[in-house]
Amino acid sequence: MDYSPEQPSRESIDRLPGSTLLQFGTNWCGHCARAERLVEEALEDHAGIRRVKVEDGKGEPLGRSFGVTLWPTLVFLKDGKEIARLVRPGDVRDIDSALLKIE
Repeated sequence: MDYSPEQPSRESIDRLPGSTLLQFGTNWCGHCARAERLVEEALEDHAGIRRVKVEDGKGEPLGRSFGVTLWPTLVFLKDGKEIARLVRPGDVRDIDSALLKIE
C-alpha cells in the first residue's frame, strides 16, 4: 500500500469514527520502508482498524496540522482524536501497544 498523494482535510480526519492509524511518510523514505513491515505485522491482529497512509512533504497541510517533522510518523486516532503517536517505530510491540489503545 503506497502513500497517497491525495491529502484528506484535517476536518475529514477529525470526523472519522472508530479507530484509525494515520501514517505519514513517503514512498522513497528508507525509514518508512523499514517501518512498513512492522506496521503490516502489527495490523494483522487488529483487522478493525482503518489505515490511512498520507504522503507528506514540505508545506503539506495535513502533516503540518499534526506537527509531523520526521517520517514515518504514526498517529493513532479514536473517533478523530489523537490517542498515541510513534515516530520512526523500530519494534512491532510498540505499534501493537498503541493499536490496543485505540481499539
